[in-house]
Amino acid sequence: MTRHTGRLVAATLGALALAGCSVVGTGGEADGGGVVTLVTHDSFALSEGLLESFTAESGYEVRLVAPGDGGALVNQLILTKDSPLGDAVYGIDNSFASRAVEEGVIDPYVSPAAPAGFDTLDGHLTPVDQGDVCLNVDHAWFDGKGLAEPTTFEDLIAPEYRDLTVVTNPATSSPGLAFLLATIGHFGEDGWQEYWRGLLANGLKVAEGWSDAYYVDFSGSEGAGPRPIVLSYSSSPAAEVGDDGTPRTGNVEATCFRQVEYAGVLAGAENPEGARALVDFLLGDAVQADIPGSMYMYPVTDVPLPADWARHAPLAGDPITLPPASISANRSAWLEEWAALLG
Repeated sequence: MTRHTGRLVAATLGALALAGCSVVGTGGEADGGGVVTLVTHDSFALSEGLLESFTAESGYEVRLVAPGDGGALVNQLILTKDSPLGDAVYGIDNSFASRAVEEGVIDPYVSPAAPAGFDTLDGHLTPVDQGDVCLNVDHAWFDGKGLAEPTTFEDLIAPEYRDLTVVTNPATSSPGLAFLLATIGHFGEDGWQEYWRGLLANGLKVAEGWSDAYYVDFSGSEGAGPRPIVLSYSSSPAAEVGDDGTPRTGNVEATCFRQVEYAGVLAGAENPEGARALVDFLLGDAVQADIPGSMYMYPVTDVPLPADWARHAPLAGDPITLPPASISANRSAWLEEWAALLG
C-alpha cells in the first residue's frame, strides 16, 4: 500500500465515523466497557481486525471521528474543548503538540508501554509512530544527466540545480511545514529567510499538496514530471523499488526532519478509562507492526520493519528536530514570514 492509498482508506473510515457509523462492534455497548471515541486525523488507518481485537480484549467498542488533517485536528480540539469530540486522540504531531497541551485539551497520561527517548510534553502525550520528511531524488535522472545528486540544503541553491526542486506549501501541507521547520533548524532563525530567497531565485516550485508534488511534478515515481528532487518521506523509496530489487529514488538524509505522532486522553472525556486503554493498545506489538503498511510511518517500539523498509528506507541517523514549545511559540510568525517571501 502506498501512502496515497492509505490516505484514501483513512478518509473513507473517517467519513463513516463522521456519519455516525460504528467502526468496531455490532451495535450497542460492549460488555464491561462501553464506547470509546477516538478523534484522529484523516490519515488514520489500521488493518482489518485490529480494532476488533481491542474490543474483544477490552470490552470497549471504538468509534472514530476524523475532523481533518493534523492541523485541523488540533484546531477542532481547541474549538470544542468545552464539549469534547471524543475520549482519546491520535495524530497530534510534534509541530502542534505544545499548542494542544497549552490550550488544556489533553489530560496528563503516558502509557506504561511508552518507549524512552521521546518528549511526552510533561506527561501529557504518548508517542505512537514517527517518520522523517526528507527531500527525495530520482536516481535515474541524475545518472542520465551525469549530475551529482544533492547531499545538502546548500546544494539546492547552486546554479546546476536550478528548476529541479519541488516542495509543498507549509501553510497547507504537513510535509511542507516540516520542511520549513527543517530549514529553520539548519540555518537558524536569522538565516532561514535568506536561504528561502535563494531557493526561490533558483527556480523552486511550491505545490499545494504532497500528491501533486510527488505524482505530477516529480520525475522519479510515475515518471511524468520534470523535476528530479521532491519533498516527500524517508519511507518513500521503499515504495519505489523496481523489478531489479533496487529503489528508483533515495533520500537526501541531511534534509530530514523528524515527525512524531502522539496519542492522548482528552480533557473532559466521558470514558477516560477506555481512552487510556486505547492509548495503551496503540503501543502493542500488533499495532506497531501494522503502522508501516497501514499509515506509512515507523513504529516507536522495537518491532521488526518490513524487509523493504529495513533495506531501502531507514530512519535518518541524525534528523533535524526543533523543541515542540519553540514550534508552538513561533509557528504563526514563521508562516507569515514565509508567505511574505513569496510576495
